[in-house]
Formats: sequence, structure tokens, C-alpha cells
Amino acid sequence: MDKLWTRSFICACIGNFLLFFAFYLLLPILPLYLIDVFSASKTLVGFVLSSYTLAALLVRPFSGFLLDLFRRKPQYLIAYFFFVIFFIGYPVVTSINLFLLIRIIHGATFGFVTTAGNSLVVDILPSSRRGEGLGYFGVANNLAMVVGPMISLMLHEKGSSYDTIFHLAIISGLCGFVFASSIKVEKLFQPKPDRTFAFDRFFLFKGFRAGFSFFLSGIPYGMFMTYLAIYGKELNIEVGLGFFFTLLACGMVFSRLFSGKMVDRGKLTQAIKLGLFVGIIGLFLLASLQRINTYSHAVVLVLFFLIPVILGLGYGLTFPAFNTLFVNLAPNNRRATASSTFMTSWDLGVGSGLILGGWFADSAGGLSLAFLVGGLLSLFSFVYFTKSVEPHFQRNKFR
Repeated sequence: MDKLWTRSFICACIGNFLLFFAFYLLLPILPLYLIDVFSASKTLVGFVLSSYTLAALLVRPFSGFLLDLFRRKPQYLIAYFFFVIFFIGYPVVTSINLFLLIRIIHGATFGFVTTAGNSLVVDILPSSRRGEGLGYFGVANNLAMVVGPMISLMLHEKGSSYDTIFHLAIISGLCGFVFASSIKVEKLFQPKPDRTFAFDRFFLFKGFRAGFSFFLSGIPYGMFMTYLAIYGKELNIEVGLGFFFTLLACGMVFSRLFSGKMVDRGKLTQAIKLGLFVGIIGLFLLASLQRINTYSHAVVLVLFFLIPVILGLGYGLTFPAFNTLFVNLAPNNRRATASSTFMTSWDLGVGSGLILGGWFADSAGGLSLAFLVGGLLSLFSFVYFTKSVEPHFQRNKFR
């Protein structure tokens, strides 16, 4: 059996974890920061935060094109470096307009570095264990997106300043850059010059159906990851909000223990459908908490810490499986474009979730309505995947 845990793969996983840890460290406290420091409305918070995702979304197609054209590691390191540098801007800016500008530029660097990292790790993985490897690589990502908010909210609840959290993100990014620099790629990809400037080098057209399904599942994710702290306060849950993300991580890690092997054994679409179904249950439960709270706050407390386990199981299954699906729809010289389309779909969903979540939060229905809509969108994603995406994938897959 081909060796999976090489030195380069371990460095890639650690570098990926520290990059996303720096990013997700800020995610739950930025809405609070904008409200406290700039007196921003919830709708404005959603707009400002979504600009980051929009910038990443616009950059990804071009990053995929460049990554398929030139060596990936140098591009990855350059993007990683600038991603870390722009964290410095957050505690320095003095107006909401400057904050928005920093957010947009930072989002562009994030879009490039994450596409590059995802493409680079595919290059260093043995093809026979690619699904399993991407699953573990995704664990580093998902752990960061859970541990980061958990530590951030814990520090915030204990009275740490926003600047302290910003500085911690910078330190994490710098450490991650060191590990990323240690990755060694033995086989360098050689692009095919006859298709260098074709329009479809920017997008994987065969991945559009899967991208739409993945986009729909990303909307509720953007909602609950960003507005969970606000929703918790609305439910009178003042402490332990960070524990929500700990349990989310537990669900994700547990699902990754078997999801990658499911994919490598040919059960890729089954893993996605199972993950979507489990996630739908978690979202509908999350949406119901506001109503349940009028009858029993104790039940709400129990459900509030059961739901993240369910959501973790769901998203832990779907994310690496979708990643592998996009790679399998592309020839070897289009891997970066496949990764770009995969992550663009996710960014578009998460960004839409940020905007819709902020809009619903300011409406009469509040965040409970936002999560209900998110659950319905995930349900539609499940049906669409089953009826359209799965048959299309079986007809067009390369491997």
C-alpha cells in the first residue's frame, strides 16, 4: 500500500490547519467587533463580512488558471505570505470603509492560497489513497474552523481584547507559513500549452451541477458559523458558546474516520447523500430552538450542544467527498481548475449565507427563520444531487 503520512503531507496538513485557524479565529468575533467598534447594523455586518468571500470567489478561477500553468508551490507560498500580512490591517483601521477595503484584499489572498493548497496536496498524495488523504487534509481544515471560533469566543468571554485575538491570528499564520515552506513536491506538473488560454481553463464546466448542489449546502454553513454567537445570546445562552464549536469538531473528526475510506471504496456519492441528510436534520433542529425556548430553556440547552455533533457529522462527510468528486471529474492537467471550481462553489454559498443571515437577523423572523431557510436549501440540494448530480457524475467521471 502506498505511504500516505509522508513528511510533506504532514507539513501540508499542519500548514493548512494553522492557516484556517488564523482565519476562523476571527470569524465569530468580527460581527461583535463591527457592532461594538463601528456601531454597524447586522445587515451591514453581513455585507462587510461577505465582501471577503466575494473577493475570494472572484480570484479563484484565475488562481486555478495560474496554478495549472506554473509551478504550484512558489505561488502557494507567496499567497500564504500575503494572507498573513493583511491580518495586521484589522486592528489598525479606524473606519468601516477602510475595514471593508482590508477585508476585500484579504479575501483575495485567501481565495488564492486555499486553492493553491488544495491543488498542491493532490500533487503529493498517492492516487490510490487520494480520497483518504483529502479526508485527513480536510480534518485539519475542519478542526481549525471549529477550534478557532472556540478559542476566540472563550478569549472574548474571559475579557480578552479584540487586538489580542488579532495578534494570535498573525502568530498562527506565521507558524503555518514555516510548515508550508517545508512541503516537497517530487513530481512537477507539466501544463499542456495548446489549451492554456481556453476559457474553460478558468472553470470546470463538468463540475457545475455538483457546484450548484455544494453551493446550496454552503449557505446554511455560512449562516450558523457567523451568527451562532448572536443566536446563542438571543436564546439566553451566555456561556459555553465556544463549546458548540468543540462538539462540531468532534462530529467532523468522527465522520472523517470513515468518510475517506468510503470514497476510496467507490461509495463517493453515498457519502455525500448521507452527509447532506444528516446536516438537514441538524439545521431543522437549530431552527426550532427559538420556539422550543418559549416552553423549556433546559431542553434548548441540551439541543444546543447536541446539534453541533449532528452538523459536524453531516459536513464532515460531504466536504471531502465533494472535493474528491470535483477532482475525479477533471483530467490530471485540470486539477487546480477543479479545486478552484469546488472552492468557488463553497465560497459563493458561504458568502450568500453571510448576507442572508444578516438580512434575516434584522427581520421579524430572526435567525431561527434563517436556519429554517438554510435547512430547506439543504433539502433541495439533497434532492438535486440525487436526481441530477449523481447520474451526471457517473457518466462523466475520469476515475
